[in-house]
Amino acid sequence: MTMITRWDPFREFNDLQTRMNRLFRDSQNEGQEALTVSTFAPAVDVYEDEHNFTLKFEVPGIEEKDIDVRVENNLLTVRGERKFEKDEKEENYRRIERSYGSFTRSFTLPNTIDAEQV
Repeated sequence: MTMITRWDPFREFNDLQTRMNRLFRDSQNEGQEALTVSTFAPAVDVYEDEHNFTLKFEVPGIEEKDIDVRVENNLLTVRGERKFEKDEKEENYRRIERSYGSFTRSFTLPNTIDAEQV
């Protein structure tokens, strides 16, 4: 008895991806984890009191002068970058868990906000 199976055009790609992942995982030195770098998207707390809205960004390692804040058409946009700083001595990183790179976060402001006061 012959079974009929439904053809999945992406199955070959999925199989290829699985084999490539296995190849890269196995090529790492035994007992060591792969080096990965994640993208940087700072956490933001937004709160208000009776007079103000406050946005508190978690951006350690970035100076205030390196953060760009703009308001256009009631859209608050905050941009910045955390740069990867490597020590002068030769490092052989096995894992990097701190995030680096540029970020952009945008928030729609209520119509009652005066853009000049931001």
